[in-house]
Order: sequence, then structure tokens, then C-alpha cells
Amino acid sequence: MELLCWCTLLLSYVQFLSAHNDFFTSIGQMTDLLYTEKDLVTSLKDYIKAEENKLEQVKRWADKLDTLTSTAIQDPEGFLGHPVNAFKLMKRLNTEWSDLESLVLSDTTDGFISNLTIQRQHFPSDEDQTGAAKALLRLQDTYRLDANTISTGDLPGVTHKSQMTVEDCYELGKIAYSEADYYHTELWMAQALKQLDQGEESTLDKVTVLDYLSYAIYQQGEIERALDYTKRLLELDPEHQRAKGNLKYFEFQLEKQKKAEEEEAEKQKERGKRETSEKKKKPKKPSFSLIPERKKYEMLCRGEGNKLTPRRQSRLFCRYYDNNHSPALVLAPVKQQDEWDRPYIVRYLDIISEEEMQRVKQLAKPRLRRATISNPITGVLETAPYRISKS
Repeated sequence: MELLCWCTLLLSYVQFLSAHNDFFTSIGQMTDLLYTEKDLVTSLKDYIKAEENKLEQVKRWADKLDTLTSTAIQDPEGFLGHPVNAFKLMKRLNTEWSDLESLVLSDTTDGFISNLTIQRQHFPSDEDQTGAAKALLRLQDTYRLDANTISTGDLPGVTHKSQMTVEDCYELGKIAYSEADYYHTELWMAQALKQLDQGEESTLDKVTVLDYLSYAIYQQGEIERALDYTKRLLELDPEHQRAKGNLKYFEFQLEKQKKAEEEEAEKQKERGKRETSEKKKKPKKPSFSLIPERKKYEMLCRGEGNKLTPRRQSRLFCRYYDNNHSPALVLAPVKQQDEWDRPYIVRYLDIISEEEMQRVKQLAKPRLRRATISNPITGVLETAPYRISKS
């Protein structure tokens, strides 16, 4: 049940908002991208092979002339005293070097570039990439997964695991930052920093990650932690202008905060009350007011819904079902499996074959359209960011 819910949520949350008729809001249609990428890889390998063949010809030519000229310059006059050598020198410089020049200048990229240009019209846009990132963040919240679990690809119920690089984590953090979602910005910038600290090779440096991380933490009210990360940034890059400004500002705000806490403590003391104001506050996820239905839905996805008691579970069975001796099912009854008792829910297995399912999907794919909602004010059907499936 949990795996089914996970897959359902994943299908629903892949929020690709493409200009190409919302092409990427459907997992079924996104499979075409995999074949597109496979075709591009094949074309790229053909280009590499052509370049290697060209370089191999150039290398053989260079090796041959290297041996010849090394011998010739030891006794130039004696070498050129042979009329054949003189003739071949003229021929090489007049003809063969021109042929080599043409070979070096020959363009082997035509096939690959042409294919890439044709396929590019189906590529995702920046909006698509942002939508996919937001989908991943929503999955993280729904299943209460930490960034490291997602980064290592260790997701529950998933077969094809895929690890995230420093650049991937940084990109998620940047997208969250652009939406002023500093909670997720901190999570993913911290994960990027962790992987850099572990020695992962990356084109990104720690300074860039720390810059985002310290500001995201500050925006959540944790000035002391933001100050610590800013100091670490300045240890790596003492001339970082923004960090130098932030350091002074954070120190000022921290001092101001401490004075306010001391004044409040004095007031409380006068009133005869004692409060511990030195507890470190941990970053809290922003509280979103979920509607009851969505809250229950997310609980079900996490496997936290109602559980069947052993007694109720014992009343669920599997059977062959022929729909009261229906002629179509007498010789080949279908498999029926009880899933729930109240309300009564059953699952039918092996109704159609794999080939038939593929055919149904093939027929349905061209007809898929982005799901819409009715605008409560105008009554006009329109798309919504929280409903990105296709029907």
C-alpha cells in the first residue's frame, strides 16, 4: 500500500510546466525523453568514434614523419642527394601537407549537431526544471525525508536508485532560495556542503554554498549559527565583500538580541519569574495549515493511516471470481483480493496482459491533457500549480 501511494504521489507531484502543451506533466509522456536522450547518446558516440578515427590518421602521419625527419636531419645533404628523397620532400610539402590540413579541418560534428538541433525542441525548459525541483521538495515534506536520504537515493520502495551530486543539491537549494523558502534552502545547501566536506569533486566551491547557507539560516532567525557559517566562509575567502558586511551586521544583531534578552530576564526576575532563555532553538519547518483531507492523504502515504486489527485482517481473503458464472469468466475467472473490509475494497489482478496495457497507454498518450480546476470567482477552467496531473 505504501509503495502504491509513493508511486501515486510521485506521478502527481512531477510538476513540469512546459510551454509545449504541458508535455512534461505526465510520466507516460516523459518516457519519450528517455528515448530522446538515448538517441543523442548514440549520436554522440558516433561523433566520438569519427573524431578518434581522424586523430588516429593524424597520429600515424605524425609518427611516420617524425621517424623520417629524425633520420634526414642527421645528414641532410646525403639524404637529399638521393633523387627519390628530394622528390618525395617536394611532394609532401606541396600536396600531402595540404591533404593533412584538410583532414584536420574536416568537421565531424555535423551529424551530432543536426540531431541535437532537431531534438532540442523537445527539451525541458527552466520552468520544467524548477517544477521538478519543487516536486522533489514536496515529496521530501510528505514523507518527512532528510536531505541525505534523498541525496543517496535511498528512497523507500524505489528500485532504480540514483545519487545526487553537489551540483544537484545546490540547484535544489537555489530554487528554494528563489521562492524565499529558506527552510529547504538550508537543508539542501547544508547537504551540498556536507558532500563537499566529504571530498566529493565538484565545480562548486564551499564559499558559494556557505554564502547561501548563512543567509538562509539568518532568515530563519538563527543569528548565532549564521554568524558561525559566515566566519567559516571568511576563513576560506577573507576578501569576500558580502560576507564581511554580513559579519558586522550579524554581530550587531546578535549583541542587540543579547541585550534584549538580558533586559527581559531582568523584568522577569523582578516579577519573580524565571525563564530559561539560553536554550538553543533548532530550525523548525514552517507550519503549513493543511486541509484535513490532505493531512490524511499524506499520513496514508507514510503508512500512518488506520490499521486493520488481526481479527479484521483474518477476514480478508483471495479468490477466483467469475461474476456469478458469467460466460466470459467461467473458464478463466479473475483473481480477486480483499484489501479492506469497511468500506469493502477489492483488487483485481491480471485482468489484462502487459502487451494490452502498453497498447492502452499508447492509444491514450496523444489524448492526455493537463487537468484543470474551475476558478471560484470567474468559473473559467484553468490549470493550478497543485494539480499537475493529466487526464
